[in-house]
Amino acid sequence: MGLEYNTAEGLHVKAEVLHWNKDYLSPVVFGSNQILTSNIKMLLFVGKSFLFIYMVISDCSGKVQANAASGMAVHDDCKLRFLELKTKRAHRFIVFKIEEKQKQVVVEKLGEPAQGYEDFTASLPADECRYAVYDFEFLTEGNVPKSRIFFIAWSPDTSRVRSKMIYASSKDRFKRELDGIQIELQATDPTEMGLDVFKSRAN
Repeated sequence: MGLEYNTAEGLHVKAEVLHWNKDYLSPVVFGSNQILTSNIKMLLFVGKSFLFIYMVISDCSGKVQANAASGMAVHDDCKLRFLELKTKRAHRFIVFKIEEKQKQVVVEKLGEPAQGYEDFTASLPADECRYAVYDFEFLTEGNVPKSRIFFIAWSPDTSRVRSKMIYASSKDRFKRELDGIQIELQATDPTEMGLDVFKSRAN
């Protein structure tokens, strides 16, 4: 199956699909010295001006393996602030940003404990990718107070393709640095991380 795609940066990609995995909804395609993968809402690719991002392969047993390359470092402050949220409930949320020039993930914004969901969503830019952690408090059906720590991968449809690529390829490595994440959400628009989504995933 052939594929053609015009990127926001003006790169015209032609490729042939080599493998399709229905469970991951990720075709692996190759053409014109580019490696591409696609998930439900995002096309990731590598051209002359891009780093190797992501490739899904199948071994002989049929299992899917994912190999990712990311040169992004994680600033120590990210782990420190997350530890404060997890152990001391010192922050309601943390918004993280990738500084592309420094090639590292940094803390962009801290939410005060008294702040809530509306403050959190207002801290995410409408057209730029971000990572975030949110300490979601709720009551169970038996009125028992509980909390869940959510990791949110915010990748709006209007953000730059290159930014989507970098955030997608760095996500798993960054998450491993935050020991204590309980639930992950991936959102491309506000409805995918609405308060009702938090409530349904927390229970």
